[in-house]
Amino acid sequence: MIFPASDEDRDHRGDGFRQPGEPSAQSCHWLQAAETRRGTPSSRAGGRDLPGLVLDLDATLVTCHSEKEQAAATYKHGFGFHPLLCFLDNTGEALPGLLRPGNAGANTASDHITVLNAALAQIPDAHRHGTDILIRTDSAGGTKAFLTHLRNLRARGIQTFFSVGHPVTEPVRHAIRALPGRTWHPALEQDGSLRGSAEVAELTGMIDLAGYPDGTRVIVRRERPHPGAQLSLFDLDEGMRHQVFLTDTPIAGGGSIQHLEVRHRAHARVQDRIRCGKATGFDRFPSRLFQVNAAWLELSLTAIDLLAWTRALLLDGELAAAEPKKLRYRLLHAAARITRGGRRLHLRIAATWPWRHELANAFACLAALPRPAT
Repeated sequence: MIFPASDEDRDHRGDGFRQPGEPSAQSCHWLQAAETRRGTPSSRAGGRDLPGLVLDLDATLVTCHSEKEQAAATYKHGFGFHPLLCFLDNTGEALPGLLRPGNAGANTASDHITVLNAALAQIPDAHRHGTDILIRTDSAGGTKAFLTHLRNLRARGIQTFFSVGHPVTEPVRHAIRALPGRTWHPALEQDGSLRGSAEVAELTGMIDLAGYPDGTRVIVRRERPHPGAQLSLFDLDEGMRHQVFLTDTPIAGGGSIQHLEVRHRAHARVQDRIRCGKATGFDRFPSRLFQVNAAWLELSLTAIDLLAWTRALLLDGELAAAEPKKLRYRLLHAAARITRGGRRLHLRIAATWPWRHELANAFACLAALPRPAT
């Protein structure tokens, strides 16, 4: 269900940026979730719920097979666009998206700030203020300018925290080699169990963090590499694969290094969001014009939102976690007819369709949703 915003609420810019589309619809969905038994879902990591909201930022490459406005060569020697996206891990919905040329930098702080500010504007006021908001990115979002911006948001009453990747530089390598063996602790799986052959340790105080926000911590994970893993010379020398990230979550705030590491590793779910997003349309851009392709990106991200809230508000069981292809086959493409009788409209679903009961139940849930007063 979507309640479109008025024309006055829309801002059709031509710079490739997807504005926080449908703000009234967004607030309505959040209010509907709050007024039902479901409520706003919690993000999970390490076998437990994470407090507040979790935003995942990541960029992806979209290949173009013909000349398009602002399409350019990519760092992977391809050709196309390099959009920067933001997803809400709690619900799986897409927030803003910024369509960029293929040669746009992965670690451009201004782009990350633009997308984050728009993502925060899209979150309803009741959740944006007074709620902890965790921002997760890979190492492309670990720039000092972006992290400083995150910290400055607290002066506006937005409680943001970060968990961002960090490159394994030479000072980091020296710090890892200097760690005594007793400082390494077993890592965790996403269900909270111990992760075999993986350990975590803290490097805070062993690396110069000048220019980073106060309270920034450095945590490293080492793990036996799986077959085919791409390793650096340092990893080959040590026989372990190392990954480092920065966070400003304090120890007093539930910041044990095992929990922080498994929480950061859950950022990988954003790759699933992007893969599903490409299944809704933005794996290809149809026009030679950049503005048309930016509108196409907005429509694709809106489709992700519709599917996310359909799963959250209308579906149960297996379908509540289904990806677009499964939903498309089982529900969206189901054969049915609209008939009239007794002054009523009837939706007649084929009696042999295996998921007819799930579809009928989704319509019943849709009809029962409250329309919040906004």
